[in-house]
Amino acid sequence: MGRKKISIIGAGFVGATAAHWAAEKELGDIILVDILEGIPQGKALDLFEAAPVEGFDARVVGTNEYEETKGSDVVVITSGVARKPGMSREDLLETNKKIIESVVAQVVKMSPDAILIMVANPLDTMTYLAFKRSGLPRERIIGMAGILDTARFKAFIAMELGVSVEDIQALLLGGHGDEMVPLPRYTTVSGIPLSQLLSGEAIDRLVNRTRKGGGEIVNLLKTGSAYYAPAASAVQMVEAILKDKKRILPCCVYLDGEYGLKDICFGVPIKLGERGVESIIQLDLTPEEKALVAKSAESVKKSILELKL
Repeated sequence: MGRKKISIIGAGFVGATAAHWAAEKELGDIILVDILEGIPQGKALDLFEAAPVEGFDARVVGTNEYEETKGSDVVVITSGVARKPGMSREDLLETNKKIIESVVAQVVKMSPDAILIMVANPLDTMTYLAFKRSGLPRERIIGMAGILDTARFKAFIAMELGVSVEDIQALLLGGHGDEMVPLPRYTTVSGIPLSQLLSGEAIDRLVNRTRKGGGEIVNLLKTGSAYYAPAASAVQMVEAILKDKKRILPCCVYLDGEYGLKDICFGVPIKLGERGVESIIQLDLTPEEKALVAKSAESVKKSILELKL
């Protein structure tokens, strides 16, 4: 058997924090890859030196080469430049396109059976690019966005109501950006519909804050973007896959007719297990929700067209 192997490409804040969460949960051995010399090696060694304190058994190795990633079970791709204040996600497109194409080629060459988790922005577009360039089946290329977006929604609901975050279940559809579609109708606190606990006005306010959640943190940090919650969200996906948990989670996947959408990577609820995407769950939507989904899809399609594939 041996331990599972998790490769994390990009040893910046998101990559290094994902390595931290994954090691602490003992999900497997971790390979941290980055083009900068010394950075992945230093962070990996530092993290492994925490193992005796926290008591986790996971090998953590940093490298500048892809050779070490050979035979990975799951690969988390966080590479790319982060958003700076005043920079649109689309500004990132051209730079990150080149980075992702090169990373995906090397990852797939070393680990043709791996499941890829995409974290690079603009998320839906980069997931689409990875799907097209990797040649892997759509079940094995999954973008992390919905978990982060619902986590933000849940966090804001918990803050508003003064209740445990553990009791909140939330769902959301759409692209990762200001057009995302939080679904208050499918959101409950310990099974109690959100509409029974909060006014329509309060719900709208929280939905709006969720849509702008990434930007809120960029504006506060001034020199970077969020990393604790994005990393934790990616690791929740790694855990669902490696432990075959069959979690129902909102993730960005390639759609081929689901929700009336084709040839697009888009956030929808899926069943996530050892094979990757085990099924796509199609929700019954109200006309209003359908209109919001269409609007979000349009915005993602536009970004995909800019890839000029």
